[in-house]
Amino acid sequence: MAAGGVSILEYFNEDEGYNCGYCKGASSSYSNGMWAHTMTVQDYQDLIDRGWRRSGMYVYKPAMNRTCCPQYTIRCHILDFKLAKSSKKVLKKMTRFLTKGEGAKVEPMESFNEDIGIGHVPSPCTSEVNIDLEKPLKIVSLEEVPTSTEVHEKPQTDSAGDNRDPGEKPTSAEANATTEKLNSIPKPGRGPDPDKPPCRKAKDLRRERKLKKLLQKQQQIGMADVSQHQEATCETPKALFLQHQDPQGNQPKSLEELTSESLSPDAVHQLEVRLVRSSPPNSQFRATFQESYQVYKRYQMAIHKDPPDKPTEQQYSRFLCQSPLQAENPPDGPDLGYGSFHQQYWLDGKIIAVGVIDILPRGVSSVYLYYDPDYAFLSLGVYSAVREIAFTTELQKTVPNIGHYYMGFYIHSCPKMKYKGQYHPSELLCPETYNWVPIEKCRPKLDQSKYSRLHENPNAEDEDRLQNLNKVLILYRNTKMPYNMYRRRQKRANDEAVVQQYANLVGQTCAERMVLYRN
Repeated sequence: MAAGGVSILEYFNEDEGYNCGYCKGASSSYSNGMWAHTMTVQDYQDLIDRGWRRSGMYVYKPAMNRTCCPQYTIRCHILDFKLAKSSKKVLKKMTRFLTKGEGAKVEPMESFNEDIGIGHVPSPCTSEVNIDLEKPLKIVSLEEVPTSTEVHEKPQTDSAGDNRDPGEKPTSAEANATTEKLNSIPKPGRGPDPDKPPCRKAKDLRRERKLKKLLQKQQQIGMADVSQHQEATCETPKALFLQHQDPQGNQPKSLEELTSESLSPDAVHQLEVRLVRSSPPNSQFRATFQESYQVYKRYQMAIHKDPPDKPTEQQYSRFLCQSPLQAENPPDGPDLGYGSFHQQYWLDGKIIAVGVIDILPRGVSSVYLYYDPDYAFLSLGVYSAVREIAFTTELQKTVPNIGHYYMGFYIHSCPKMKYKGQYHPSELLCPETYNWVPIEKCRPKLDQSKYSRLHENPNAEDEDRLQNLNKVLILYRNTKMPYNMYRRRQKRANDEAVVQQYANLVGQTCAERMVLYRN
């Protein structure tokens, strides 16, 4: 059933719920599915922008208003991407490990996203990891604890009592004793030794040192007197420091520079990222299949607790290697072309992680990430996500239409899947109008209800909704035809309702371009 340049799909009209991989509910998750015999990258791009997602050859769309855990398609704008502080820490940790070999030990998993990665979206045919998240501890500084500036000394009496009148002055010996007692009491913020200076936060000390260096540099280059500048602008030393953090005009490092720092040729360890086409598989993919599969098997057993006989080669190939996407290499496309790829992370000559991605006309879609559990301390989930965003940015330089990084599904009601909202700026797909809405505007609605119409305009509609069923393309008895011709040849009960449901879900544009197989 091969066909070039056309998508052939088989729609399943199933209405039975299955066990949810997120909340573990029994028969509480619902989705619509299609088996894609073959599919163009443009059709899959348009389907993603209507809430669909693939798992191997299977393409599915959650029934958002019915399922227990609504899954919203999420994407990140790569041109305006802002690297979070936590992601910078992961990059620095990787750089330290590669350059100096530091951090080569197993550390507790910091968060779900750092160990699973962007692409992890359990589909109806995959298992779900069960990780309990601990609430972050609030570290309170001693300086945040309110203290009194006065010392309240409770009157002391000896065993015989003190019968002195209130107005009677104490003797010189009593006064000296009282003074010694007051001096022996630790001063607030000074600790038990009154001769030591007050305790101060490390960040305040660092800021003071940086400010001091800044002032010295300003004096060396002949800048105006700092005090006069402060009086004229009414700025505090802290504001002055924040304004002139980089008096030499150095710009913050770009994402490309931050990721390339870990590729120094004189590093202790060598890391190389190779992109190999997985469907159809090229020679590099075939040569590394066994090694890549062994990493996947170890990952599934360690992270997902799969028994050894579950992650078979056939299951691995069906889930992460087979793809319905046709390999396309148009003149105005990326050098490597469009389609399905594996991004292999080679450390000192061996594969330690693999990111499964789809390169599409308007962005890169992350499918899955698996890694060698021995290197979990490197937070490879976050590291690979940042590298994939950097890779998408590089593609955009030659293909301007590629502007987004698709992260799969965002589930606001599932704490383990909310981490994707930390990548800024991100948008969620409205499940009714199929418009993209900034995630900041979506959170208040999703806090009130798991399922929500995200578009702010109550009158907005799906612009690509089904308008003409007769134009839907059907493949029947090896012949492609419009639906009105097919209807005259086949008059099965309920057949029109199934075709109409399919066309509503994929939209009028895809319904007129893709071919629905009917037997």
